[in-house]
Amino acid sequence: MVRRVSLLLVGALMGATAMGVIYSAGVPAQAAGPSTYKELAIFGDVFERVRAQYVTPPDEEKLVENAINGMLSSLDPHSSYMNAKDAADMQTQTKGEFGGIGIEVTMEDELVKVITPIDDTPGARAGILAGDLISEINGEPVRGLKLEEAVEKMRGAVNTPIKLTVLRKGADKPLEFNIVREIIAVKAVKSRVEGDVGYLRVISFTEKTYDDLEAAITKIKKEVPADKLKGYVLDLRLNPGGLLDQAIYVSDAFLEKGEVVSTRSRNADDTRRFNASAGDLTDGKPVIVLVNGGSASASEIVAGALQDLKRATVLGTRSFGKGSVQTIIPMGEKGALRLTTALYYTPSGKSIQGTGIEPDIKVEQPLPEDLKGRVRAEGESALPGHIQGQNETNEGSGSFAYVPPEAKDDVQLNYALDLLRGNKTDPSFPADPEKAVVAK
Repeated sequence: MVRRVSLLLVGALMGATAMGVIYSAGVPAQAAGPSTYKELAIFGDVFERVRAQYVTPPDEEKLVENAINGMLSSLDPHSSYMNAKDAADMQTQTKGEFGGIGIEVTMEDELVKVITPIDDTPGARAGILAGDLISEINGEPVRGLKLEEAVEKMRGAVNTPIKLTVLRKGADKPLEFNIVREIIAVKAVKSRVEGDVGYLRVISFTEKTYDDLEAAITKIKKEVPADKLKGYVLDLRLNPGGLLDQAIYVSDAFLEKGEVVSTRSRNADDTRRFNASAGDLTDGKPVIVLVNGGSASASEIVAGALQDLKRATVLGTRSFGKGSVQTIIPMGEKGALRLTTALYYTPSGKSIQGTGIEPDIKVEQPLPEDLKGRVRAEGESALPGHIQGQNETNEGSGSFAYVPPEAKDDVQLNYALDLLRGNKTDPSFPADPEKAVVAK
């Protein structure tokens, strides 16, 4: 299970911002009025004054980039300008693969701690172990770096070397590893069999998500005979979102028919509707979807579709509440504009912007003692400048985003397993597709 704790809410918040529901399209711009261009002329004058007279010579490229982001951040928290590096990083995230050594890491005592090496990757083959502390990268100390900075140094072009200095418990001196980077494919879906239940955890919505999900379901079917398989748990907790098309494909994997989601921009003629096709990969077995405050955007599309169409029972706590769609518009010098261009609506015609998905069965996950009073529930409704949702109330969206590292301590998961096995009952389970709630 996921064990992000100290960075949990930050991760949920940043993830929801950085990996929202994404389109990728070229959109023509329309000319502004004369008064707008007069204001832009004033901006040009201010820029020239700053460039020429500021007490120290400013970075002109940064000035322009910050001015653009200032304009976009005044719109909503999810619109932004990405320079060439940021745009490339986003493409890496959505592609689901990168050049690296294949280790999952966190930060501990100012050093990079290996959570686990990924099977059959350069890091695993070189002998990197869980619990190792990386103290130097290519001879440069890790202390003083942020986690993302250290990760950036470990990533790089395929077939390039990297030298890691590692502190290992029990070793009398630091260990050195010379590793050659390879393409690392990040699993978008992790799965396992919980006795007579198939467990599917969707980590993010990248280009690989549907294929990983299909493979995971096939594997579970081979391990558990159909007459023994009680159903599936689809875990979307801590899932920050990703690609819109993948959210549609994942929803469709469990559906035979029905509208999955619609998107509506300021022009009513641009409304788009996406429907499921025949073919339920799970053969109609009962499904329970787990959500919490870290479930955002694309994961909310899946939860909302399966909930409204009564294909699954949603269990957990209120989701993040990000109901907007961002379009990625390529700009000059390989940069890109990330602009909120639409809101999405669940099959019942409901916008979850600022409200989130309310689970059919609310089950709180207790926080461990060391986190009580140190973390708080966050959601879209708490973001400064967020788009006000049409159904938003003072209650807002979001909830605590915590998942215990051990399945035995996972109250939400075990509640779902008890429902699937008949040890618990609830009027919302199993869901009945004949009672689907759709927009008329």
